[in-house]
Amino acid sequence: MPETQTRTQIDQTLSPIGGLSHVRGETSRALIERTIAQVFADTVARHGDREALVCRDAGVRYTWREFAGQVDLLAAGLAALGLEKGDRIGIWSPNRLEWVLTQFATARVGLILVNINPAYRLSELEYVLNKVGCKALVSAASFKTSDYLGMLQTLAPELADCAPNALQSGRLPHLRLVVRMGDEVSPGMLNFADVLEHGRKAPIDLDEITATLTANEPINIQFTSGTTGAPKGATLTHRNILNNADNTVGRMNFTEQDRLCIPVPLYHCFGMVMGTLGCMTRGAAMIFPSEGFEPVATLQAVADERCTGLYGVPTMFVAMLDAPGFDRFDLSSLRTGIMAGAPCPIEVMKRVVSAMHMNEVTIAYGMTETSPVSFQSHTDDPLDKRVATVGRVHPHVEVKVVNEHDEIVPIGETGELLTRGYSVMLKYWDDPERTAESIDAEGWMHTGDQAVIDAQGYCAIVGRIKDMVIRGGENIYPREVEEFLYRHPAVQAVQCFGVPDKKYGEELCAWIILKPGAKADEQQIREFCKGQIAHYKIPRYVRFVDDLPMTVTGKPQKFLMREAMAGELGTG
Repeated sequence: MPETQTRTQIDQTLSPIGGLSHVRGETSRALIERTIAQVFADTVARHGDREALVCRDAGVRYTWREFAGQVDLLAAGLAALGLEKGDRIGIWSPNRLEWVLTQFATARVGLILVNINPAYRLSELEYVLNKVGCKALVSAASFKTSDYLGMLQTLAPELADCAPNALQSGRLPHLRLVVRMGDEVSPGMLNFADVLEHGRKAPIDLDEITATLTANEPINIQFTSGTTGAPKGATLTHRNILNNADNTVGRMNFTEQDRLCIPVPLYHCFGMVMGTLGCMTRGAAMIFPSEGFEPVATLQAVADERCTGLYGVPTMFVAMLDAPGFDRFDLSSLRTGIMAGAPCPIEVMKRVVSAMHMNEVTIAYGMTETSPVSFQSHTDDPLDKRVATVGRVHPHVEVKVVNEHDEIVPIGETGELLTRGYSVMLKYWDDPERTAESIDAEGWMHTGDQAVIDAQGYCAIVGRIKDMVIRGGENIYPREVEEFLYRHPAVQAVQCFGVPDKKYGEELCAWIILKPGAKADEQQIREFCKGQIAHYKIPRYVRFVDDLPMTVTGKPQKFLMREAMAGELGTG
């Protein structure tokens, strides 16, 4: 929000229209109508000698000029290997330097970056690579219990005998090039350093390629599961994510003086839009404390790097507040940040403000399909508003709450939240039917979330029409897990749903009817899931039942299952 606007002017601008649950964001600051590469070049020109990126695990520090030099080497290397504008290139890795370099290098030459969840397993990896036709994949060797290269070699055993950049795989027919991180050499793959070396030697005119790019072209695909099962590839443009990043950090009053600690994952919009792109638009420094979230490492990074901002989901903040030796970390440099991904308990918010010095912490709400943020609190909003609501509508975004007849409901009434504006995704990749189900003819994105907007324009999310489960900030879509469990030879019917949990907010529960004569126990069901679906999607609770509560029309009544499990577990 521009500094020239007073609180009264802000209140007037963002108030609902005509007594209805309909709000529009302010438009005093024009949208960015350029590409990521163009804005990146401007940032380097203005702030070239300022620190841009710190990866503490790797011991790397780059100024904006140094960072841009590495980005250009990688971009030239990818182009020299035959990748062209519009080709899809996957990135499968925890938070590493290579991830950030790949993000900006692909944007430099118009390659569409495909974010792959580091927790994915075989069936999920195979599906997403084939769905969008990834021609190349940049992958870590491993992380925690995930053997990425092992899984790739299982799906594409042809790697053992092929030349690098010449893969021809039966199960991954589009994939030609695998770039692995690290110094070890793997058959059929190039090392990340090899691609940088290609860039040093290649006679590639990057500026000539960049000049052909436009703001409304797709540059990023992020997979978001749906209630109909298979993940959908939300396709986002330069204009989508660049403006959302700029507006998000703008609401926190970011400048080149800020230093943002980013412990949230890069594969998600939280990390690579609100985090890296947000910093780039203002010339702020990006600080990565560790490859995956570690409370102590994050606190140490904030203290050592004098971070002014910190991102996280509520469970991350709880883990930091409860970390051993919390009081020994000097967090006095902190000013702001974002808490998003799940509702925030008021006591947690109070502790974050007081103990972590985050007086200007903000709350944000959105979805991948809207780039992601639609609502965000202001740095000076009252504490109760920052807990009970998700703030007010973002600039250049229009939102309404409607009933089942698509009529806008009065202020204070519940309905489905619909979003329209620059932030709405281009489409679901190669899925016109599900795109049309989500984005109507007038450009409204139907979120599936139930919301209430008050007289001041503050929005509260009160439910999820699609029964999505949020476990510690990770979205779980029950239908996807159900369809996987149907592959088990003993399962006749299954329903998955969320149950309350003190630590994660929600945990996933599966109710299963076994086939006649079949046997299985809870541990066997979990073992069946391991290595095939992400760990956070594996049901925490499994119950075997004789029947499932249904409506007279045969629809499962998950609310009855949820109530029964909450009673059994004593979670309310």
